[in-house]
Amino acid sequence: MDIGYENPNMKFSLRSAALIFKNDRALLVKSDYHHCFYTVGGGIQENETSESAVIRECYEETGYHFEIDRLVFIEERFFSVGSASHREIVFFYLMKEADIKIVSGVSTDQNHEHLYWIPMERLKHIDLVPKFLKTSLENIPNEITHILSYE
Repeated sequence: MDIGYENPNMKFSLRSAALIFKNDRALLVKSDYHHCFYTVGGGIQENETSESAVIRECYEETGYHFEIDRLVFIEERFFSVGSASHREIVFFYLMKEADIKIVSGVSTDQNHEHLYWIPMERLKHIDLVPKFLKTSLENIPNEITHILSYE
């Protein structure tokens, strides 16, 4: 079970996300039900580290085993979906480049989600969430960066 809770005023989730790059492209996910792109990743389960969660989520969504390079961002994100307030804390891990052969448009473990290789120069022009990734992926910092987002 994922770590998080929901009450009448807010939904909270704790997540891990993967930053996967190959040939100057970022691997992103898009759902048939949403207009935006987002990173491979998902909820951290009870008794699971953020590192274990990102490796598990990568395998579930891509079918490949990735290794972590390093933790890059920790984001505290406040946003709304309709009238519902959300807060999430996300650990973004840079993954080591791997010999993977993922074709754009292929489904994840969820048939309504699809993986896409998006050229880095297009990131500013797509609806990417969280929004800070649009510019932060161009120049990934060497140190862990804390991001506070209100969207």
